Amino acid sequence: MSRSDQPSSAPFKLTALDRAILSQTDEEFQPHTWENLKTLIAENRLDLLTRNPSDLKRYIKWTAAVKAHHGSVANFVLKERLKWEVIPSETTDGPPKFEVKNREPFADENDYKILPNDWPYGLEPGITHLCVWVKTPLEIRPEDGDMTDDARELVDKFVTKKFREKLRELEGDAAEDRVLWFKNWVSLQSVRGVDHVHVLIRDAPLNLLNSWTGPHARRESIEAVAAVKVPY
Repeated sequence: MSRSDQPSSAPFKLTALDRAILSQTDEEFQPHTWENLKTLIAENRLDLLTRNPSDLKRYIKWTAAVKAHHGSVANFVLKERLKWEVIPSETTDGPPKFEVKNREPFADENDYKILPNDWPYGLEPGITHLCVWVKTPLEIRPEDGDMTDDARELVDKFVTKKFREKLRELEGDAAEDRVLWFKNWVSLQSVRGVDHVHVLIRDAPLNLLNSWTGPHARRESIEAVAAVKVPY
């Protein structure tokens, strides 16, 4: 991608960082390293997470096409990726609601779904980016849209049980320091209305990834993205 290849318009607000990234080539872009990710997540500087230039350009065009065909990215995710039935509502205000087995997030496997991120951030090789989609919204602080301490503790316990412990069972002490997670606060979310948590895993064995997402998840992700007709 050339430096001059900037989008004339975008389906979401581009930040100064987005525009700086778009002015780079992929060769100039510095992927997020594991240590960099640890720092940004620990300091809650999630606004500094970004995609590489060519992916960001494609994501902008893809998002515009999705909104034109589906109305929103959330609608696309619900219909094409999660395939969850939304409870009919007389109002369009508020997030969609779903039938759940348990009102507590992550308490029942039927109430959440683990998928590869269709548009992962610009990460160094060996880091897998997953999203955990959950039917019951996680509690946030109204003043800034970030998670409450209770919700953060709930997510961390789930991530430990579902990801850290499974990796530890397979690889012992070598599994330490190989799982990170974060949840974008509301203003950073590109898919609003359907709660999800981002999970980053370093050097995850393929059989373990398949046990979390299903063996065909990566192919399904690629096909779902490609099915959207984008005028590249």
